[in-house]
Amino acid sequence: MSYLLPLNNYRPLLDMSETEQGIKVIKEFFADNLSTALRLRRVTAPLFVLRGLGINDDLSGTERAVNFPIKDLDDARAEVVHSLAKWKRLTLSEYQIPEGYGIYTDMNAIRADEELGNLHSLYVDQWDWERVISPENRTVDFLKQIVRSIYAAMQRTEYLVCERFPQLTPQLPAEISFIHAETLRQRYPNMSAKEREDAITRELGAVFIIGIGGKLGDGAPHDMRAPDYDDYSTLSDEGLPGLNGDLLVWNEVLGRSLELSSMGIRVDKEALERQLKESGHEDRRSLYFHQRLLDGTLPLSVGGGIGQSRLCMYYLQKAHIGEIQASIWPEEMRQSCKEMGVPLI
Repeated sequence: MSYLLPLNNYRPLLDMSETEQGIKVIKEFFADNLSTALRLRRVTAPLFVLRGLGINDDLSGTERAVNFPIKDLDDARAEVVHSLAKWKRLTLSEYQIPEGYGIYTDMNAIRADEELGNLHSLYVDQWDWERVISPENRTVDFLKQIVRSIYAAMQRTEYLVCERFPQLTPQLPAEISFIHAETLRQRYPNMSAKEREDAITRELGAVFIIGIGGKLGDGAPHDMRAPDYDDYSTLSDEGLPGLNGDLLVWNEVLGRSLELSSMGIRVDKEALERQLKESGHEDRRSLYFHQRLLDGTLPLSVGGGIGQSRLCMYYLQKAHIGEIQASIWPEEMRQSCKEMGVPLI
């Protein structure tokens, strides 16, 4: 079901022409900064992959992938990617990327089951990245180091955007804060996970929530994660489960938190076995990607995705992701946006 957040006296600070210029500046500058900060090489990515290889991202496990038959492959079915979480790790191996270096790509996806609204679209675009690490890097301290590098690239980009468009004001705090999902649950015991995200992000401005997917003290995860990419069951440096997390910022226009990135240290053989068993997906062991990982032919890695349209939406202080990208929206939503002064592309 689509849902539109209420807006009070919203007025875009950039017109549609300036918005397009801003999108170009952000996408070019941030990609270069991300590449430099994490030592990443750009690669070309697929829009679709063959079904049955275990390469597509299963997200929370309930979303249906858009698929179609391929005439020249005897109608074998291909799936439009949800993200490239697993494909990137295969590519690190194929390109023989050395430790301490990695890849990034412009990922374009279709998520037909998204609930459409201010932050969610059928069309997903993000910078997908992956970097080879050593066994010693599989710690929360190393994950925090990566997060700080990405956040610094975000700050540099914000400075450039606000210099180019003086009507925009910087929003990012000087530093990003870290909190574990279990600590967050204990801090706000009577709130839902989304309400907790809003509360902590409103307070801190920018926060990385560690431990997404593993069961917390109340027996439930903070949010769902597929069991075969992020390592969310390994004990962290603080003795709490999870070597992954989400990066959120406070969105003043919408009056709520905005997730810009999801990332984590990826599963090794032991974590994959454990998480497949805990999630009831042991049947995936026979798939191509999982066999490669269990055979030890894939490198250890850390990786994630950073939403391109969402980052542009945040910097340009927009109220709807449809002001950044062209997509399909319910007619009722288009009419409501028009009445609220939200110009959808």
